Amino acid sequence: MVRSQILSRGVRDQRVIAALLEVPRHLFVDQGMRAQSYSDNALPLCQGQTISQPYMVAAMTEMLEVAPTDKVLEIGTGSGYQAAVLSKLSKHVYSIERLEALSETAEKNLRAADMENIHLRCGDGTLGWPEEAPFDKIVITAGAPSVPEALFAQLAEGGRMIIPVGNRAIQSLKLIEKSGGEQIVKSSMDCVFVPLLGKQGWKE
Repeated sequence: MVRSQILSRGVRDQRVIAALLEVPRHLFVDQGMRAQSYSDNALPLCQGQTISQPYMVAAMTEMLEVAPTDKVLEIGTGSGYQAAVLSKLSKHVYSIERLEALSETAEKNLRAADMENIHLRCGDGTLGWPEEAPFDKIVITAGAPSVPEALFAQLAEGGRMIIPVGNRAIQSLKLIEKSGGEQIVKSSMDCVFVPLLGKQGWKE
């Protein structure tokens, strides 16, 4: 997976590569899909959610430039795979999932993978985790109509956020840096994510 899908597409950060090699992706895939754990595509989870394509996880993680001392916020825990990768790179990961069943599954998966520096919460991810703010890095793994104000407010000065922004059908991956309290936005690749639902996202 790493050789044919990640390195071949230009991901070069050695810490990201090492994290991808360490985290057993099959532990985060539904039992019936285990044979496709390392395939080059997103895979379905419960209630219409997905585990992202390995390349997308790698690309977003590389763009974040996570440091070993960083506190990272993830919106959209899913099965826990992205959080597991981030945990190998940072000091603490805080991850929010709106679906209780999926959050419980992620907790079991992360326990099975022996991840200890990840903190999970079930709730509206568009509002963030204010009592633990500020965060050095924030990654949103669902497509948003715009950048939620609450999440940008919880990003530390000089911090970086990765978020897919667009309509429900297609989004553009945005890298947002916080400088002087303002957004510095750079657009990356087009992508397709499940919608970010919540008070500052799409309405159900």
